[in-house]
Amino acid sequence: MTPVPETLTDPDDPRLEPYTRMRERDLVGRAGRFIVEGEVTLRLLLGRRGRFRAESILVAPERWPGLAADIAACPEPPPVYSAAKAVMSAVTGFPIHRGVLAVGLRGPVPPPPAPALVVGLAGLTNHDNVGAAFRNAAAFGADAVLLDGESCDPLYRKSIRVSAGAALIQPFARLPDGQDWLRLAETLDLQPLAFSPGATETLDLLAVPARALLILGTEGPGLDAATLARARPIRIPMAAGFDSLNVATAAGIALYTIARGQGRLGRP
Repeated sequence: MTPVPETLTDPDDPRLEPYTRMRERDLVGRAGRFIVEGEVTLRLLLGRRGRFRAESILVAPERWPGLAADIAACPEPPPVYSAAKAVMSAVTGFPIHRGVLAVGLRGPVPPPPAPALVVGLAGLTNHDNVGAAFRNAAAFGADAVLLDGESCDPLYRKSIRVSAGAALIQPFARLPDGQDWLRLAETLDLQPLAFSPGATETLDLLAVPARALLILGTEGPGLDAATLARARPIRIPMAAGFDSLNVATAAGIALYTIARGQGRLGRP
């Protein structure tokens, strides 16, 4: 049975409270909640691959017909509210152009499956880079993404948007306390590949391992010397006189190469 959205006209309606002051709350956290924007990401949140649950959905009236079937297909559809864009903008604190929002619930993060291709993000504090790295991980079939304690939240609103919703379906976890990247690689029986422009071994000549942990550091400082000394440093060849890639771009190139070598990119 297709749910019928409940029309709300008062920006101070308590049912809209989780959506209020979205930008401010992005900085201070949402007590176990996160915000999803846009039709594509909402479908991923609600779909069978989604790893989290929607608490509620808020849509502009004109967006409801295109989403009704997807929401009805949920085993337990969440409450759906409809509000004019002017009301949505008053609630969120800035103009809403897409007219589609949802509040997701974190709950316990499901553990990643037994992995053979893992992306490790070390010290990534830029939400765009984290979101783009997740998008690449999903596109090239990585089993999981692991983040250290310094890397930012992949369920931050902007990270979800830049990831094209991949952060809602891609298995991820934080690096466990007391474990560094190399001990983790040993525990999971993964070959640790540390990407650095200063490495001598190049990605194009690499014999692709059957099980790999791709460790990528923040732009500028890159990975720490201890990690580079204990892992297998790899660089991506570039034109003479230039040795800098955006970290998400580097992740995409590395993932494509390793995933292809592992036979993950066969024709559907």
